[in-house]
Order: sequence, then structure tokens, then C-alpha cells
Amino acid sequence: MTLNGESAAPAPGPPRGQRPRAHHRSRAAWRQFARRPLNLVALSIVAVLLLTSVCADLLASDRPLLMRRAGRLYVLPGLTDPLELRGQDHRTLRASLAPERGEWMVETPVPFGPYRSDVELTRVPAPPGGRHWAGTDETGRDVLSRLIHGTRVSLAVGFGAVALYVLLGTLLGAVAGWWGGLADLVVSRAVEVMLSFPALFLVLCILAMIDRPRLIHIVLVIGLTRWPDVARLIRGEVLRIRGLEYVEAARALGASELRILWRHVLPNALGPAVVAATLGVASAILIESSLSFLGFGTPPPTASWGEILTEAQRYASSGAWWLALWPGLALFVTVAAYNLLGEGLRDALDPRLRR
Repeated sequence: MTLNGESAAPAPGPPRGQRPRAHHRSRAAWRQFARRPLNLVALSIVAVLLLTSVCADLLASDRPLLMRRAGRLYVLPGLTDPLELRGQDHRTLRASLAPERGEWMVETPVPFGPYRSDVELTRVPAPPGGRHWAGTDETGRDVLSRLIHGTRVSLAVGFGAVALYVLLGTLLGAVAGWWGGLADLVVSRAVEVMLSFPALFLVLCILAMIDRPRLIHIVLVIGLTRWPDVARLIRGEVLRIRGLEYVEAARALGASELRILWRHVLPNALGPAVVAATLGVASAILIESSLSFLGFGTPPPTASWGEILTEAQRYASSGAWWLALWPGLALFVTVAAYNLLGEGLRDALDPRLRR
């Protein structure tokens, strides 16, 4: 209300139909990305892999999804791990149910956990067929269940390592490109030293000094050795953006150097880092599988694609082809999907390629 009692007119907004510039850019980037069917296929595969890693315990587990027994309803007992069900699996639980008393259970799609051996097998490793759709390994564990749970390990390494080295590389690259001088000299020399070592060789040398490396060790080692690629990209983008007109305008308006870097430079320099991060997930997954294959990865019996490939090597002469086929196929599809996604994002985020 105004002083004379009249209603204040609403503040004029943007013209009807006009969208914020950021919204227009995101829509243009999505149209560019969706123009190639392979990009959408890669995005779908990545989404399926993420859902598989999150829902691994709902897809493959020793315990059912739901069960009613002795008048009690068990919801996701594989996650809650009730005391009275410990040491039992689908087979023993099914045998203990009394349907006439209204007892029932809903099994998981793959009724085997990644660490439980099938004692009823007459041959180990067993080929695909029967109860084990992808076969079993040398101790009778279901390969499909271990593949599903191995997705969680691979993506945890991929996303964890990439998040660490993108954060570190962005910070160091921005400092080197914005302030230059001694900071640029130190960061540039550190980048050259790190890039002079092959990535896998450097990771192996560091992990060899750790007794029984765990998943967190692998994430830290990969993250702390792969940051130079992102640092070079961010440094180059910051050097390019530093001399643009809107940066000079912000400086003329009295904005501090840190504010200009944080609010105006970094948001426009992160495009190449996003692409590098997407491609880096595939690289980190390959490194983790290579480490597990060489015996420097997650310790057994942790389900890992590289660990299954190690068993395939031991049983190569006996014709256990399924131990090499399924994890190899999973690695190929995952790495190809992330590489295609990275290429699609690179094209979509480059305004020169939009039509």
C-alpha cells in the first residue's frame, strides 16, 4: 500500500516469453547434446549403472526383499540384518516358511549375495545356466551378483577420485592463471613433473608402499595423481577469460579480485573441467580394474570387476570363459558410455558447435 491508500503497481517484469539467458544456454546445450542418438544411449547406460550401484542390495542379495515369518514382517532384511536371520539365505529361509500359516517371501531378482558360495555345486567354477545365469567363480560365488556389486566399487572409485582431482586441479589452475607470477611458476612446474610419470606406474608405486590398500586409498592415490590435466585446462581458460571485457567492467565497478574470480571467471571456465571429469570417470574405473587385476586393488573378497578378471586368468586353461566375458563386457560398455557422454558434453558446451 502507498501513503494515500492506493495499491502500489506491481514491479514490471521481463517481457512475456523472455527467458533468462542461462535458461536459453542450457536449452541450446541440451538440443546440441540430444542431436546425436549415441549421446542419449550413453546417458541411458550411465543412468542404469548409477541405479545399479545404488540398488545393488535390492537386485542381488542373500536375503529377500520382503518376508513374513512367525507373525513378523521383515522389510529389506538384507539391509537391516536382523539377528534371527543371520547366517541364512534364500534357500534356507524358503524351506523354513509355512505357507499354511500365511508365511511368504519376495526374493530379489538375483537370489545370491556377492560373498556367499553355493555349496550344492558339483563343479567350481560352474558355467552359466540353471540357478546361476552368469556362472560362478572358483569358490562357487555367483558372478552376476558380484558384477552388480562390483558396479558400486567401480563407480565409487570413479566419482570419488574425479571429485578429488577436479577440485584440486580447479583450485591450483585458477590460482596459477589468475595471479600468475610465482604461483603460476610453481603450479606449472608441478604439473610438468607429475605429467612426466605414466599415470598407472605412479599409482602402482604409491600403492606398493601401502600395506593392504583399501578403497579409500585407491580413491586418494588416483585423485592426488590425476589433477594436473584439470589444472592445465582451468589455467588456460582463466588466462583467456581474464582479459575479457566483462572482467574489466567488474574490476572497474570495484569488485575484489577474489569476487571476480569466484563469481565471474570460474563459472565460465568450468566447461572443459566438466568434460574432463566425465572422461576421467572412465579412466579411473579402468585404473581401478587394472589395479585389482594386478593385486593392488581392493582386497578380497570385495566384489570388483578386476578381481573377477584375475580369476579368469587363473582358470583360462580350463575354459572358464564366463569369468572373462562378463566383467570385460561390463568394463567395455561402461568406459565407452562415459567416453561418449564426455564427447557429447564437449560438443554441447562449445558454443561454436551449436547450430
